[in-house]
Amino acid sequence: MTHGIYGSGGNWRSVARKLVERRPGWGVALVDLRGHGRSGSGDPPHTVEACARDLQGLDQKLAAEGHPVRAALGHSFGGKVVLALRQLTAHGAGTSASPMDLLQTWVLDATPAARPEAFAAPDNTVRQVLELLERQPPRFAGREELVDAAVAAGFGPAIGQWLAMNLEPDGDGFRQRLDLPLIRTLLQDYFHADLWKAVEDPSMPGELHVVCAGRSATVPHDDRVRLAAHQAHTGLTFVHSVPDAGHWLHIDAPDAVVELLAGALPAF
Repeated sequence: MTHGIYGSGGNWRSVARKLVERRPGWGVALVDLRGHGRSGSGDPPHTVEACARDLQGLDQKLAAEGHPVRAALGHSFGGKVVLALRQLTAHGAGTSASPMDLLQTWVLDATPAARPEAFAAPDNTVRQVLELLERQPPRFAGREELVDAAVAAGFGPAIGQWLAMNLEPDGDGFRQRLDLPLIRTLLQDYFHADLWKAVEDPSMPGELHVVCAGRSATVPHDDRVRLAAHQAHTGLTFVHSVPDAGHWLHIDAPDAVVELLAGALPAF
């Protein structure tokens, strides 16, 4: 399971715990993408595809330990990462050992489309959060300082508290754990990346499950129509809707996500 920008794998811990209770034949690896959580920055270029290659490396490690990856789930930014992983897997790219046997790819409230103009749009809250973080000092006396800064910038306290989870102890205070220059580069690539091929190319491996949040505009209407048309054309693509959820599916509708996964994951 991969997370959205500014997040970490731990965002999905509750969903993962409930899922393995329902489907004990499965285990879940909660991934911190490069520049996030406890992961390092990795080697440039810092792109969606580079994140997918990081996942390929993780698969090789897990497979060597007897836990091969059979399904990949990504939320928001992570949704494009797992689409890129699906594409790399189809082409056998970047693997020196046995290729990944990817049975399912789950994309949660992310569009495959490129939207290069969206990054600079005045109402792009993702960029606004980045600019907020870039304005902050390198150190904080306490986590509440970042929460207060987020509220003063027009974000709610919940967003501030979530961002403050990225502060780590540093002497008698805290410092920002996120690699902000890397985050900016990743976001710019995310908005420019066109991954419709990872959806529509018949050579792609396994099933594709796209979950759209009913109260989110992240997947625009035209993209939902295109996804539905592809679903009607192939028996390996499934488009799900969670009507009462916003973009943060793991917060708004964790049980609905668990239900979808538990009902669709293959048996072992």
